[in-house]
Amino acid sequence: MQPFRVGIDSYSLHPLQLSPFGVLNWVKAHNGDGVQFTEVQPGKQAKLNAVYLRDLAQSARDMGLYLEWGGGQHMPFDTATWKPKDVLPINETAAKQASSLGARIIRSCSGGLMRWDDKAPPTEVLLRETARALKDQMSMLSDYGVVLAIELHFEFTTFELLRLFEMCGAEPGGCLGICLDTMNLLTMLEEPVAGTERILPWVVAVHAKDGALVPGVRGLISFTTELGSGSVDFKRILTLLATMGTPLNLSIEDHGGSFNLPVFDSTFLSRFPDLTPWELGRLFKLAYAGHAKIVGKKITILARSEWPGLCEDRVARDLQNLKGIVHQMAETKKPPV
Repeated sequence: MQPFRVGIDSYSLHPLQLSPFGVLNWVKAHNGDGVQFTEVQPGKQAKLNAVYLRDLAQSARDMGLYLEWGGGQHMPFDTATWKPKDVLPINETAAKQASSLGARIIRSCSGGLMRWDDKAPPTEVLLRETARALKDQMSMLSDYGVVLAIELHFEFTTFELLRLFEMCGAEPGGCLGICLDTMNLLTMLEEPVAGTERILPWVVAVHAKDGALVPGVRGLISFTTELGSGSVDFKRILTLLATMGTPLNLSIEDHGGSFNLPVFDSTFLSRFPDLTPWELGRLFKLAYAGHAKIVGKKITILARSEWPGLCEDRVARDLQNLKGIVHQMAETKKPPV
């Protein structure tokens, strides 16, 4: 099995208000292997000139840490107003920054709970306009030698992302790819292993995040958990990722909060036309398992307001837990002496 490097997504430490150099130092001190910088603290963007970024890259090299970048966007809409937005200059800025860093991966996230917003355009419109915007940017991304890694967030399901790539005329190994968020799949009504299998050839980056489901009054509730304690089957997912034959970094993302998934509402459920009865059944099975863990006090729903006081200790445990899983899998693959 290929070795995975285990690091963090900088968003996990957002409450600490660290500089990029401070994030690197924290990760090194906690035995991490690298950082995906998906956001930089407000007020620090102005410092991100070529000299600063080259110094950051040199610092990462000196510490033996990988670097992945962020700041990309793929949906050409303001998700607060649904007015059109030009994402080309945003992505070109991110590409220039990544190039100065020597980073190949740019994580892209446009945010927003589209299917939860009755004012949002239909998914087919969002797909069409996103494909149009990305198709026009592919040559720019290729020129900079970077990959725009669209996060599995709350914009599109894996089924829809495959259609998006087809509409762009893209192929795996090119300038468009996927940042696999293992917990967000649950929120988008996808069983994590099945979702990973569907999108596997496109995965170029990973948000390693654990989470669980529980039954709710309106359907289901998804929420994050400490890595290794939730419903995400990391051993099966990492086994799938290992078959790709290319190195992958596992960047832990963790935070508080929960999401209501009103699957008892037929209108909401109709917005997931690719969801099969089998997969929905699997999600409810996971939800009852999650309920048992809640009752047994093995997991709890952590409010976002609680995260600042807990983030440092929990992310440190996340790192230790995921490194343990990776090490255990590597040991089981060793041939007998």
